[in-house]
Amino acid sequence: MFNISVDDKKIKIDKSLSIRDFSKKYFNNNHIIAAKVNGNLKDLSDNISEDCKLSFITTDQIEGLEILRHSCAHLLGHALKQIHPEVKMVIGPVINNGFYYDVLTEKPISESELPKIEKLMKKLSKKNYNIVREVVSREKAIQVFKDRSEDYKLKLIDDIPSDETIAIYHHEEYIDMCRGPHLVNTNLLKYFKLMKVSGSYWRGDSKNESLQRIYGTAWDTQKSLDDHLEKLAEADKRDHRKLGQRLDLFHFQEESPGMVFWHNNGWFIFNSVKTFITNYLIDNNYQIIDTPQILDKSLWKKSGHLDKFSDLIYQVSSEDKSYAIKPMSCPGHIQVFNQGLKSYKDLPIKYAEFGKVHRDEPSGTLHGLLRIRAFTQDDAHIFCTTDQIESEIGSLIDNIYSIYKVFGFDKIKVELSTRPEKRVGDDEIWDLSEDSLKKALNKNKVNWTINEGDGAFYGPKIDFSLTDSLDREWQLGTIQLDFSMPERLNASYVDKDGIKKVPVMIHRAILGSIERFVGILIEEYAGNMPLWLAPTQIVLMNITSDQDTYLDYVAQKLREKGFRVACDNRNEKISLKIRENTLAKIPYLLIIGDKEIESNTISVRSRLGNDIGQMTVDKFVKMLETLVRDKSLTL
Repeated sequence: MFNISVDDKKIKIDKSLSIRDFSKKYFNNNHIIAAKVNGNLKDLSDNISEDCKLSFITTDQIEGLEILRHSCAHLLGHALKQIHPEVKMVIGPVINNGFYYDVLTEKPISESELPKIEKLMKKLSKKNYNIVREVVSREKAIQVFKDRSEDYKLKLIDDIPSDETIAIYHHEEYIDMCRGPHLVNTNLLKYFKLMKVSGSYWRGDSKNESLQRIYGTAWDTQKSLDDHLEKLAEADKRDHRKLGQRLDLFHFQEESPGMVFWHNNGWFIFNSVKTFITNYLIDNNYQIIDTPQILDKSLWKKSGHLDKFSDLIYQVSSEDKSYAIKPMSCPGHIQVFNQGLKSYKDLPIKYAEFGKVHRDEPSGTLHGLLRIRAFTQDDAHIFCTTDQIESEIGSLIDNIYSIYKVFGFDKIKVELSTRPEKRVGDDEIWDLSEDSLKKALNKNKVNWTINEGDGAFYGPKIDFSLTDSLDREWQLGTIQLDFSMPERLNASYVDKDGIKKVPVMIHRAILGSIERFVGILIEEYAGNMPLWLAPTQIVLMNITSDQDTYLDYVAQKLREKGFRVACDNRNEKISLKIRENTLAKIPYLLIIGDKEIESNTISVRSRLGNDIGQMTVDKFVKMLETLVRDKSLTL
């Protein structure tokens, strides 16, 4: 017998008892799936040591769900190998809300086969196979996967450092390699579904072998699974690509892959968002500038972008000179800053640009407006002194929260991304940069987490991710602190002591890509744009041609007040007009018949089907003016 500490409670246990047996004996809870032993995540099959501190992970916790999903990826592998023994397994990681497994197969696996694979997974899970972890030598691991002709597992073993533990996991005849941890038994895998099949590449490089990726989702209860599938179905209805076509907003075509053709209605939404941000820039003392689309490659080499992003940069040549189509605006903004002598009294200087940038994204990653090759950044750079960093970042944080709120997003996740392995600048500069961002976040009482090693190559950053009504996360805003690029591109100002110094540059974007943000808004609102963003705000419909004159009179009066109005005076039944204009998601439908002419009124309906009733045009105008002024999200 010896003592351990479980969630701060002292418990005396038998020395031979495993964590798995311990959890069954003392907690009688099959949903305990892993444990933290002395702060480290362990498998339940690991033995408890004397005086250890133990806490349990359950399936309803984030870590628990990730372990469950990782185990489900192995269950997928088990079923797949029984149906297609020739398939070679590659990797099967956890992703947001699910998992996937990349495989190499000569005969493609179609989505029509997923129900068969899923059925076998359920059958295997009910067999109550213990999931056994075995720590093995490198030599044994190589032999195990060589015997099974798992070529990619052998390649992965080559990547494992010599001092790192190699573990393999068994459930019956299936063997996989993984860091773990995993569940103790397959019977805990009950609520899952295979979703789709797509293409991928070995190591994510299009120059390597083509693989197939099978996606799945897994949850701890049937209700959680059902709720997730319901959200996915709703997301499919809101798909901005479908709504973009139905509402005549934009289109894409093969002659210009990853680049959007805006139609009138979509371009109106785009420019309304742009105007809103422009007004914010003016109110916050930004200088709005515009820089060239093409710059000499030597500038991109000097800034560091060419070495870091060469695969994404479009390159052109003219008269024996090489140029790059700009993938971002920062080097151009430094060129503007460098024009004329700057004093410390001039700082901070804020340059903003709606910069059209191009990035040669892999074709397989393109996704409507959400991932494209040509897009418009609401880009800005603030040149300031070190003493001004904290206040400038504090203002930016406030601005970002207030702007997102206008569009209805109030659930924001904030991450501080720290120095990556490949970076420019010395550690002293990075220490100062990261400390400055931490102070600004804490001073503004922001709830934030660390994202280790994910900073930009020139400096740490704060990333803002919003959560939409379907609980999907979208990373949008970013604030990046840069002590290096201004020096590399010879930016300077004269300080109060008369000495030239290098300014600090704060990179910031609030929406990121305007195109992407419009795509997010279309899905968030299901195409029902708020009144101030709606391309057509009002449609007037007459019952017969007898009301044509009055319809034109009302339309003209509304247009004079600045509203965007359409007239539907087709010789069709009013019920058909109402249905079609409702499907077009026009906010207000005005019906005009003889009764309205006699009373000098209009009958008002909303696209939601609400019959608001009869009112005068003046009353209707006042109602709309209030909604537009307040940027109301509701009608």
